[in-house]
Amino acid sequence: MRVLVVEDERKVGQFVQKGLEEVGYSATWVRTARAAQDALAENPYDIAILDLNLPDEDGLKLLQDWRVNGFNHPVLILSARDATHDRVTGLNLGADDYLAKPFSFEELLARVRALLRRQSETKTAVFEHRDLRLDILGRIVRRGERTIDLTAKEFALLELFMQNPGRVLTRAMISEKIWDLSYDFDTNLIDVYMRRLRKKIETVDDKPFFKTLRGVGYQLA
Repeated sequence: MRVLVVEDERKVGQFVQKGLEEVGYSATWVRTARAAQDALAENPYDIAILDLNLPDEDGLKLLQDWRVNGFNHPVLILSARDATHDRVTGLNLGADDYLAKPFSFEELLARVRALLRRQSETKTAVFEHRDLRLDILGRIVRRGERTIDLTAKEFALLELFMQNPGRVLTRAMISEKIWDLSYDFDTNLIDVYMRRLRKKIETVDDKPFFKTLRGVGYQLA
């Protein structure tokens, strides 16, 4: 599981990052809202831990931007602002939980695990985009009434796009999520699979489903 930690205090950020990594999570720690946005653009995350007092932007504004732009994974606010108003505002803007500072790492970890369990239990089983439908549980893909046969890797690749419509998925992100590898710029493996997906899904008269951003990655349009 990948965790994004957005915390401007060095001691707190290092403490949380180290603690999460010691129990097996992959944790990225950033100190500004700008760095957090860059991190989300470069890699997918399963949960975010968000401080509100950031040097370049209020954390509540950052949270609101995330939700508007389609980041639907759990967000745990971790903040010294523990007034009822701040808690209510954070939850109303889309936070899934709120933990006030000072805090114990044991409680933070328990809340992270609870949010990830809840996310797993409520994970959408069916995704739709235009006339394309992907059923995760049934492992079925259809365009209208036509069933499309995909290999396991093709299905996983399409699922990644269907979970992130409109979002640019970098080659590094795709490589890590689908193949659990760091992207090798000398291989055209991703391009090969994208051509296969296009051939199976798109028709000659279609508006393309996938947009190529040269040197960056792909986008489900």
